[in-house]
Amino acid sequence: MSESTKRNVLFDPLKIGGMSINGRIIKTATTETMSTEDGFVTDELVAFYEPYAEAGTPLIITGNFYTQRSGRVYKRMPGADHDDKIPGMKRIADIAHRHGSKICAQLSHAGRQVFQPGTNDDPVSASAVSCKSSGIQPREMRIDEIRSFVDGFARAAERCKRAGFDAVQVHASQGYLLSQFLTPYTNRRTDAYGGSFNNRLRILLDILRAVRERVGASYPILIKLNGDDALPLRKGLKTPELVKIAQVLQDHGVDAVEISVGHYESGFPTIRGNFNQFFDTLLNEGVGQEYPRGKQRSMRLSKSILVAVCNRVWPHSQGFNLAYAEQFKRALKIPVICVGGFSEADAMAKAIDNGQCDAVSIARAMIADPYLVRHIRKKEPVTQCKFCSACLAHIGARALDCSHPEVRAERTVMMAREKRV
Repeated sequence: MSESTKRNVLFDPLKIGGMSINGRIIKTATTETMSTEDGFVTDELVAFYEPYAEAGTPLIITGNFYTQRSGRVYKRMPGADHDDKIPGMKRIADIAHRHGSKICAQLSHAGRQVFQPGTNDDPVSASAVSCKSSGIQPREMRIDEIRSFVDGFARAAERCKRAGFDAVQVHASQGYLLSQFLTPYTNRRTDAYGGSFNNRLRILLDILRAVRERVGASYPILIKLNGDDALPLRKGLKTPELVKIAQVLQDHGVDAVEISVGHYESGFPTIRGNFNQFFDTLLNEGVGQEYPRGKQRSMRLSKSILVAVCNRVWPHSQGFNLAYAEQFKRALKIPVICVGGFSEADAMAKAIDNGQCDAVSIARAMIADPYLVRHIRKKEPVTQCKFCSACLAHIGARALDCSHPEVRAERTVMMAREKRV
């Protein structure tokens, strides 16, 4: 065991704006596919969050809530677009607080990255640039739509605060709408919201100002940003310009930044792992069942090649975004959170001790073991994720859960044991 783990650096407190959390391990946003198709919170979605809270997870970042119905990524995605959503959202916040966790609502708009066919018949983006991964052809947002979007985002943030969430996270990474505005490849506008660095950043600053007016000066606002757009041969953003964006956001009152990577069109740098089960699961059990027949046929014919290429190009590693996060850490005064492949306590502690980030955020390893934080704190065995990513292949089609047979079996026994504690 490393010296840093013995020092329990993972449970040092961390201050994010006006919020203090009792550790450096954060549950990052996941796509749960558990709301109603009208965006209302269900019993299933509330129950999903309870183990993370029971485990003493210092901060839980929810899966993304859409700020406008046009921004849905998939059909069973929760919304924060109307006041009638507040009671359901409050149930999630109450579950977290009942067990002593803090909870942050992630807010997003998909733009052109509509994950599930039929979710949105009129997708919009910064510009009319099609998404090569989904085939979605968006239209360019009008100025009046941008103003409406900014206002909708701010009102959604206010609803999150009224529902009892401790913070909000603005999703401006991974190729979602705000990322589409920041990136020259997807933003080819010639008006005040396109072209120069300042113009591409304008919509995000408009949102920050509008959100701050709604939630107040001390309420924490986090941002999720790419460390690299991972768009080779296209005009994607590289780390130095993204760090510069983060510095401007810091100056405008952002309280912490979480670092990810890529767009949907980038392939799979965002998840990295082994893909042996991924494409079969996507086509046979996931939203791939809804793809046009030609696309399904093409994917089935090329499946073995896809698996081999993805396994070679995007293998799993602990903290695979740390090289990016470290550059943000050197340039910023606000906390830097790194997501990407963490599952082992030593690797998490080393990243923090080495000054590469202030906290780590976790998705798949916490799907495999929702009690991960408790197990690390108590130095108990962890149900280890295999990073097969089959859980992600179910997104949009069925509720999020571990999909690896061996891990799932171990997880079932562990969950029953923890519920008796």
